[in-house]
Amino acid sequence: MTDFDAIVIGAGNAGLTAATALQRGGARTLLLERHNIPGGCATSFIRGEFEFEVALHQLSGMGTEKNPFIMRKIFNDLGIMDQLTIVEERELYRVVMPSKVNKEHEIDIVLPASIKALKKTLSAHYPEESENIEAYLTLCEKLSLECFMMLPRAQKMADQTVLESTCPNYIQYGLTSSKDVLNQFFSNPDLKTVIAAYWCYIGLPPKDIPFCDLAMMIYAYAAFKPCHVQGGSQAISSALLESFLNAGGKVLFNTGAAKILTENEQVKAVQTEHGDIFSCQHIISNTSPQHTFNELLDIPTPTQVADDMKSRRLGTSAFVLYLGLDCTPEELGVTAASNFIIDDRDEEVAFTTMQGIVDPTHTMVTCYNYDDPSFAPQGKSTLSLLCLQYSQAWQDLPVEEYAQAKYDFAEKLINHAERVFPNIRKNIEEVEVATPLTMMRYLNTPGGAIYGFQQNTQDATMFRKRIDAISGLHMAGSWNGMGGFQPTYMIGESTARAVLKKIKKESEMKQQELTHA
Repeated sequence: MTDFDAIVIGAGNAGLTAATALQRGGARTLLLERHNIPGGCATSFIRGEFEFEVALHQLSGMGTEKNPFIMRKIFNDLGIMDQLTIVEERELYRVVMPSKVNKEHEIDIVLPASIKALKKTLSAHYPEESENIEAYLTLCEKLSLECFMMLPRAQKMADQTVLESTCPNYIQYGLTSSKDVLNQFFSNPDLKTVIAAYWCYIGLPPKDIPFCDLAMMIYAYAAFKPCHVQGGSQAISSALLESFLNAGGKVLFNTGAAKILTENEQVKAVQTEHGDIFSCQHIISNTSPQHTFNELLDIPTPTQVADDMKSRRLGTSAFVLYLGLDCTPEELGVTAASNFIIDDRDEEVAFTTMQGIVDPTHTMVTCYNYDDPSFAPQGKSTLSLLCLQYSQAWQDLPVEEYAQAKYDFAEKLINHAERVFPNIRKNIEEVEVATPLTMMRYLNTPGGAIYGFQQNTQDATMFRKRIDAISGLHMAGSWNGMGGFQPTYMIGESTARAVLKKIKKESEMKQQELTHA
């Protein structure tokens, strides 16, 4: 008998979700985590009076109590929904393009978190495009419903006729580039900039994003509301860990996996960095495929995996300023929790600047206590200033230049944000800075990638075979699908379900062998 039915490597979103689902599903599960707390990106840290959310800007997929969506079901099934206090956001985001010639912004629009109100707001700003706005958002809704409900069934059946009959909008638009669809529907460049702002959550410009991804984001957030959780994403991670432990699971913190041990290309055990060996039937890895197959596996990287990784590119990392401010959101001029400050209507300009340590052109500003005062001490604010960046320029810096470059870029980011929120710098009480190298260190991801591989059309699940080179070894997390919080929770849960089915089948086969013996 093995020590465990399953071992989960990494307590990030997918790993925590998978471990909890496995243990609650009856599988004896061990969870290994190299850090001293659970969560990966879904954590928080404290500086002075402030507790800073590490990564979550808006949680999707929750819906409301009256109109619940997929994440409420998943969290209910995992036994944590009643432990979470959901904070619904009133707005999707604010988009600002500061003017270079006067104090009036070229674009300054707050989009409400409601399909009906979103159509009304956009049409009020761009009345000549009102019919196009209606048609575009209707397409987003139809396409999203096909992707959520019909497409998985068609893929499972592998039937072209089922796909054509149930997913006509996906066939026509799903894998078309977002930029092409935007150009097809709209002529006003400002409107395209405003309605495509969520591309920053994916990390690639619209020309490289399949339209189904952008459509699902705008529809899901507008129809089912963006939200936070009181206590931040750490509250979700802590609740998942508690549910896992209450179900009888075993977790080892400060314990990274050192080797995945195999026999005849079948997983047999995991050896920890401390030398302990735990046998198992199945392993779910929440770390990157590069680390899993190139460093942890005790045999050479399988050809299937090597070929797959050759055709992929690392996704973006980020530079983040965590700020505790001695003023209220109102005093800052905050009118939405999530804000995009954009300097150029051409997203390719932003993507180019992401490759180097140069003046940012697209910045995300999140004020966590705008919708819920509990996110900051009374009379104060917690702010996140974020700029997407790739890691190579930071890796190429001489060590002696790193600290100054980090400080200088933090100044650039504040300057960029202060054109919209002019009182940031003078009210700073606490500050912490994270560069792509920080992400590499804490997340243990190549290049500090925050979304896994680039989320482009070629990497759509329609074109990628699930990696199954080693029997019993399963991948979960943003490296195996779409990045972001909701997708990683979902893939952790779905991977666990698949493993539970295999464990049940294996158990039945052994029982039959014993009966016949």
